[in-house]
Amino acid sequence: LSPKEYFVLTANYKGGSITVFSQDKKGKLQRDTKIIRFAGNGPNKKRQEQSHLHCVTFTPDGKFLLATDLGTDCIYLFPIGKRPEAGKAHSLLDESRVVRIQMDSGSGPRHICFHPNGRFAYLISELSGKITVFSYNEGKLERLQTIVCDPFVAEGNADIHVSSDGKFLYASKHLKEDGIIVYSIDSQKGTLVQIGFQPTGLYPRSFAISPDGCYLAVVCRDANCIQIFERNRNTGLLKLSLIHISEPTRH
Repeated sequence: LSPKEYFVLTANYKGGSITVFSQDKKGKLQRDTKIIRFAGNGPNKKRQEQSHLHCVTFTPDGKFLLATDLGTDCIYLFPIGKRPEAGKAHSLLDESRVVRIQMDSGSGPRHICFHPNGRFAYLISELSGKITVFSYNEGKLERLQTIVCDPFVAEGNADIHVSSDGKFLYASKHLKEDGIIVYSIDSQKGTLVQIGFQPTGLYPRSFAISPDGCYLAVVCRDANCIQIFERNRNTGLLKLSLIHISEPTRH
């Protein structure tokens, strides 16, 4: 959802594109759309045979859109147009000034999220098994730290989120020793230190932290369930709750 709520955007994995939808005042999507297509590939012939857009998110200042491309190892940064108009999807992004940020070859950037203070961004790369920490300022991303999230390099890193208090970061991985990795965040530097690991059901993909910060829900695709974990807001660690939801959707 765009900052002014005029538009809805999707990252299209198989299509290698972004779609911008306009919406009316009631939130209904309109026929007016804008599709931005990407091309290219990466060194992993099985997973990077083409562009694979995996995530779109707006920067905290509302001035840019970030799009991660697993297929080309890139992050695309689009400035927001000078005069976005409701009902005109083409007016949202300034394609003429897009910036291509090249990540490590074969890394497969998947999801990116921001710290609540707006100063730091966290990228999880599916294929390399790593997390990259950036500082963020006025459309500029500067690398601060790269750490190993999946030492097995099982090409299964998935989702990433920061707690609302900005103290902890969580990342999911699957295909080998499936679970959620817990990190503490340095409040001044934004850097990470691993403090825990919570095993989950098979193939944890998306997960979400509840608005009150007390729970973390994980979609475990191959276990056909959603697991609910109690979250200790002081330590950041997780404890499996008795709640168990079967036959989940992906997100």
